[in-house]
Amino acid sequence: MAKKMTSRGFLLDGQEIFAGREMEIRSPWDQSVIGSVREAERSHAVEAVRLLDRAFATTRTLASYERKQILEKVAASIAAAKDELAQLIVAEAGKPLKAARVEVDRAVLTFTTAAEEAVREGGEVLPLDLLKGSEGRWGMVRRFPAGPIFAITPFNFPLNLVAHKLAPAIAAGCPILLKPAPQTPFCSLRLGDFILEAGWPSEALAVLPLTNEDAEFLLEHEDRLKILSFTGSAKVGWALKQKAARKRVLLELGGNAAMIVHGDWPDLAGAAKNIVVAGTSYAGQSCISVQRVYVERPIFDEFIQNAVRHAGTLVCGDPANEATDVGPVIRTAEAERIESWMDEARAAGATVLTGGSREGNMVEPTLLTGTRSPMKVLDEEAFAPILAIEPYDDFDAVLNEVNRSRYGLQAGLMTRDVGRIFQAYEKLDVGGLIVGDTPTWRLDPMPYGGVKDSGMGREGIRYATEEMTERKLLVMAL
Repeated sequence: MAKKMTSRGFLLDGQEIFAGREMEIRSPWDQSVIGSVREAERSHAVEAVRLLDRAFATTRTLASYERKQILEKVAASIAAAKDELAQLIVAEAGKPLKAARVEVDRAVLTFTTAAEEAVREGGEVLPLDLLKGSEGRWGMVRRFPAGPIFAITPFNFPLNLVAHKLAPAIAAGCPILLKPAPQTPFCSLRLGDFILEAGWPSEALAVLPLTNEDAEFLLEHEDRLKILSFTGSAKVGWALKQKAARKRVLLELGGNAAMIVHGDWPDLAGAAKNIVVAGTSYAGQSCISVQRVYVERPIFDEFIQNAVRHAGTLVCGDPANEATDVGPVIRTAEAERIESWMDEARAAGATVLTGGSREGNMVEPTLLTGTRSPMKVLDEEAFAPILAIEPYDDFDAVLNEVNRSRYGLQAGLMTRDVGRIFQAYEKLDVGGLIVGDTPTWRLDPMPYGGVKDSGMGREGIRYATEEMTERKLLVMAL
């Protein structure tokens, strides 16, 4: 039984407001009601934008040290509430407890890094005496906060991906309206509490569970919102971009991350273990979860044996259990979709090496081979504990196969050949290449984002803060 949460209102102008429709939040594990939140109405959203617009006059003038102090206090509050927040993540997201604790630690790092970036805002001086008649001229470029931000976050990292919106906004000096995922609002509301307690102006933050229709209304009708920062599915993200006509749009979208294991990799058993974990952790519900694995043919059979053996050691079940490695997927509808994709692959000739079944919201860790396009488990984002493992003979050909995907978020490569490393780095159409580890590896300060259907713009604290600012030029003719 999931832990029961108290009911929450939404956050507007520093107040918790119990208005609008009450929404029950259920545990992905056992479907029990863990609490309820209030869904804000369109009028509340419009009022939030008005308040954010007014608050911008204050946040844009906050000194660097003031923003730094606020962010440091938030980081300290998260660290002090580690157990509470981990339990929230387990209850509303179904994430295994040990992974939930890691997410809390990452959120502390996110806010700590943002505090450092808040005082690193630099600029540049430009020589402009480059033509006759321009003597005595020079320029200065500085970054200024862009204005109110509309952030939309997904369910799978209900604390840290929210932190990746709020922390850079505060570092940049931008007010922010957050629409949390409807499945996981509690972490967002709790984080909002910490931010207001830390001294961020009450008008400059709103945490509003909203309908998709009201979110689209804001994008189409509120010019006072200057930036949309969205993390979620490619289908939804690109549709929202079409509605955000004159706004800057930052999209961190999906993927079907590929992993290449070359024959010179010295620890094949360790590679197989890491890759299986990276493809099944949190039931594969990460946009950089390993989904496609390409193994050089001479080591393919040995890799398969190691991967199947390790998949059999994974502990599946109750996410509140300390030993659990793989918990439930977020909704029954998602479990049914995943099952249908596995059935489609089997019917088209794929072989199930291990797994392949589901019970309720639990999908068994599954390894497949013999997959080919247009199987959805290979071509689409599975968001499931499924890995398609295939052999390859030619390195250049396998790079082409990785690039065949319409996604391009991160890829992984295990080889000791420096030439092949740089060949892959130059050729692969991805936002990041992880060598010696899986594409699922991410450290929060690094630039993170993709190409093609995987999005546009970059997260990672410094890079997101820059995206939330405008360059302004000052020319001096003295």
